[in-house]
Amino acid sequence: MGTSKLALMNAPEDFWNYYDSLGFGRAPNTGFPGEASGRLRNWKSWRPIEQATMSFGYGVSVSLLQMARAYTIFVNDGVLLPLSLYRTANPMPGKRVLSAKTAREMRDLLVANSQPGGGAVGGRIIGYSIGGKSGTARKLEGRSYVANKHRALFIGFAPGKAPRLIVAVMIDEPSAGKYYGGAVAAPVFSAVAGGALRVLNVQPDEPSNNTLLPESTPVPVDF
Repeated sequence: MGTSKLALMNAPEDFWNYYDSLGFGRAPNTGFPGEASGRLRNWKSWRPIEQATMSFGYGVSVSLLQMARAYTIFVNDGVLLPLSLYRTANPMPGKRVLSAKTAREMRDLLVANSQPGGGAVGGRIIGYSIGGKSGTARKLEGRSYVANKHRALFIGFAPGKAPRLIVAVMIDEPSAGKYYGGAVAAPVFSAVAGGALRVLNVQPDEPSNNTLLPESTPVPVDF
């Protein structure tokens, strides 16, 4: 409800321009064959209900790579960074999407989401702070979303206080009895990002007991 109300406070064109500024609806231009551009329909054909549902992920199609790139605005003070499949000697220039103040506030909120009671608890890494957000989406078949097939997602960055990595995880049709992103995809983020931080020799920024949470801790439901 809150996300929909905020979305409808914006003019459709302004809302579209923000999504467009994140690169949604356009190929990311990595040079990789067959990369997806996703789908972002022209704002002139939107109805209010479509703008509301787009605010929480339905009615717009993006790739996992596009979502990971969008997170660069949170770790780079509001500047969206270009993508490359190759290591570059010098950072490539980006494009400002948010003010530095707003980006830092959002980063702090994503870090807070990893604290007990938040939706990113399952992504916590021993010895490191993180920031992240889980997501759960019904799959589209034909022209309709189906109730019994899902994609579980988690996108986060680490360390949360001075980010070095963004890791995006998507589990297609999880089938082990759980399908929420916080329960299924977040632990994969924890394992992958944690291993990468150690390989990169990134110094821990939290105590080694920072993930000692009871196994029975319920994972908050996300939509």
